[in-house]
Amino acid sequence: MQRRPPPARRWGKTRTALGAAATAAATVPAELLLRAITLRNRPYLPIWFHRGLSRSLGVRIITHGEPPRRGKVLYIANHLSWTDIPVLGARIHASFVAKSEVAGWGPVGWLASFAHTVYVARDRRSTAAIQKNEIADRLNTGGSIILFPEGTNSDGTGVLPFKSALFSVVGDVPGLIIQPITLAYTRVNGLPVTRRQLPDLAWVGDTELAPHAITFVGLGRVTAEILFHDPIDPAEHADRKALARHCHTLIAAGYRRLMRGG
Repeated sequence: MQRRPPPARRWGKTRTALGAAATAAATVPAELLLRAITLRNRPYLPIWFHRGLSRSLGVRIITHGEPPRRGKVLYIANHLSWTDIPVLGARIHASFVAKSEVAGWGPVGWLASFAHTVYVARDRRSTAAIQKNEIADRLNTGGSIILFPEGTNSDGTGVLPFKSALFSVVGDVPGLIIQPITLAYTRVNGLPVTRRQLPDLAWVGDTELAPHAITFVGLGRVTAEILFHDPIDPAEHADRKALARHCHTLIAAGYRRLMRGG
């Protein structure tokens, strides 16, 4: 006789749908009202939306260390899945940098734009300067940015090399703080993640979003860990390539440690 899946898996889709709908209903109107009252088109409540969505997805978030409490901060993180957005967004007051295609992903794109995501066309060198200026302007006006310098999602076995191009923004933002972050999905239903489970957690290649999301919410309870490394002064590194290599070394070592249970 075939064993039925655990309750957490059986009702994962319903839990996520109801939780996401309730979270959106509670936060989106409040966000729009705050913007109307203050007359400022800036995000106020996305962090609460991300927290509600993470809980709806069955993700438990564990943090090690803390982000800077003030200042202009460029967060540098490894990238594994679409779930990185609500997980990091649930703990960090910052906007994301995403590929321009995300803006056209229906409700996902609308929510990304709603949270003031900065879109970049990674395959168009002609717009690189404009995109860099937009990120610099956001930082100089007091906003913080989360950047995924791998340029794509990894398969979860390690951290891909970083692309140093967007690190060039550091020269245009006086007093900028670089905050490296390691993100890892370390447990499923309380047990360490196995290599066989990585494709269900990491979203890579040409895998469509909807099927992957359905598989993810069917896993049960997923533990995500965020490791905040010591902040970096970019002036201590010779150039953006050296800065990118240093961040990669820290984040990759942190990933290995988290996945090994360290």
